[in-house]
Amino acid sequence: MTPRQHCLACLPSSVFEAALWICAEHDPLFTPDQTQHDMDSLHRQIDAALPSMPRQELAQPLLRQLNHLGFQQDDWNPLRPQAALLNQIVKRRRGQPLGLALITLELARRLDIPLEGVNFPGHFLLRVPGADHLLDPCGGRRLYTKDCRELLARQFGPDMQLKAEHLVSASSVAMLQRLSRNLRHLHQVNDDLLASLKDADRVMALGQATTSDYLARAALYQTLECPQAERFDLEHALLLSDDPVQRLRLTERLSHLPAHGAVH
Repeated sequence: MTPRQHCLACLPSSVFEAALWICAEHDPLFTPDQTQHDMDSLHRQIDAALPSMPRQELAQPLLRQLNHLGFQQDDWNPLRPQAALLNQIVKRRRGQPLGLALITLELARRLDIPLEGVNFPGHFLLRVPGADHLLDPCGGRRLYTKDCRELLARQFGPDMQLKAEHLVSASSVAMLQRLSRNLRHLHQVNDDLLASLKDADRVMALGQATTSDYLARAALYQTLECPQAERFDLEHALLLSDDPVQRLRLTERLSHLPAHGAVH
């Protein structure tokens, strides 16, 4: 099977292994066993350092141990794809919140610590099921409702309101789609358009795509001068969009592209 096929086959049972196959898709010399070996070592090291407490109380100590071992948010500016690729995060101990969360979730699974991902806008978070707070994967800080509002305002401005949908548990597919969108953006801003296109395709393969997903891939096809593929994605974006202004702009943009089957 191809790395993409392996990735899809892993879901929903192992989001961590599926994410490693994404790394293999971008690096043909990489195999997931390499990082799994590093995770085995990390698992033993953290298990020995965790306090003797009930499992449901060990999520924050787990995050603090990871932070003590050097796992932190990548502050390189601008960010590079290695901030999202799981094998690179394990190796460098630096990454985006989602990547750090995926490592934490895998260790929590191995250690029987209850923990789930939360698809919070702009900064992926974690939660012990039933707890009245969230956890920041970048160090383990507890976040209550007031903290979540402040985090949202810092990232999107004071007009962004906290909604119940921001606190919903993330499915395996949702996490992999978010990871793929992150990589799509990072590869694009680092001028690796073919790698970005792989990530854009994976978003579609994993599950239902949004208008923004089709527009993002259409922009890549436009830069790569693939007008038929660009038209395909713009037409799907038009079907999904419920914004009258956006629909008008998409219709105008489509009128400047060659019709299906046109010869160049």
